[in-house]
Amino acid sequence: MTTPSLTEEIAQRFARIALGHVRREYPNKPDHTLAGPQDARTPSELHPVFYGSYDWHSCVHSYWMLARLLRRHPKMEAAADIVALFDEQLVPEKIAVECTYLAQPTARGFKRPYGWGWLLKLASELRGLDDGRWGRALAPLAEAFAQRFRDFLPIATYPVRVGTHFNTAFGLRMAADYADATGDGAFLTLLRETALRWYGADADCPAWGEPSGDDFQSSALIEAECMRRLLPAEQFLPWFERFLPRIAQSEPAILFTPATVTDRTDGKIAHLDGLNLSRAWCWSALAAALPEWDVRRPVIANAARLHLEAGLPHIAGDYMGEHWLATFAVLAIEER
Repeated sequence: MTTPSLTEEIAQRFARIALGHVRREYPNKPDHTLAGPQDARTPSELHPVFYGSYDWHSCVHSYWMLARLLRRHPKMEAAADIVALFDEQLVPEKIAVECTYLAQPTARGFKRPYGWGWLLKLASELRGLDDGRWGRALAPLAEAFAQRFRDFLPIATYPVRVGTHFNTAFGLRMAADYADATGDGAFLTLLRETALRWYGADADCPAWGEPSGDDFQSSALIEAECMRRLLPAEQFLPWFERFLPRIAQSEPAILFTPATVTDRTDGKIAHLDGLNLSRAWCWSALAAALPEWDVRRPVIANAARLHLEAGLPHIAGDYMGEHWLATFAVLAIEER
């Protein structure tokens, strides 16, 4: 299998999957704290924009995927439906309700850091699309989440190194795109300094415990991708050599072996399809960061290919994977 590109055919297929669930309200898994009976409301009442796709964060990153697909293929058949969706949903009055929800004391940790990073990633993608009206509408919510990072990172003594939503390296990596897109040098500096504080001394990573039974990220590879994104090459390359010193020998072997998925109707086990896709994304980005002559580059590129081959056939089928996996397929194909 050659590494696919985001052809119009693939974009059309992925767009149809996302358009089929971003406004599908149920089933729904809300991340919602009730302070009183008045807070017992439906997902669309709580979140008039991001109420579909089974959960808030999957809805947000499905919007990101649709924005990316629209930017890449503005003339595809699904483009008109994406524009209509954005025109109806990404409007100031609906975003204001999302902001109001976020401002509640019970929402302080809402979707930290996974949803924070994805919302900022969406905001960076919307900048410049069409006349910029969708990005302008989303801007207050994006800035609220950026401020969440600014407030949280200085008091976060320790990183979170799991392979699920709580991984802090993923949040930093996605927020970096927003900092760049908005020209916020101070925010980018905070992200970089936090990454160095958390991960700068890491060396000889054994990838111990990977994968666990519900990982959809590699804690080792997303940390490496975070550092690649935030550090200049002259800092990143020596760090990467220390962090994973035996890549040329395909070690740690677990990072080069696609995960086995036994039941795609089980939402946690289905995460492992996402692990294969997110590993493909990270491996591809890391390969591209190495010089062409580097002996590790073909080893890493092959690992990316194997993981992409393992994940791509399972984008659709059961809703437990279908409501989110296409996003990670686009990351694997595009973000390298």
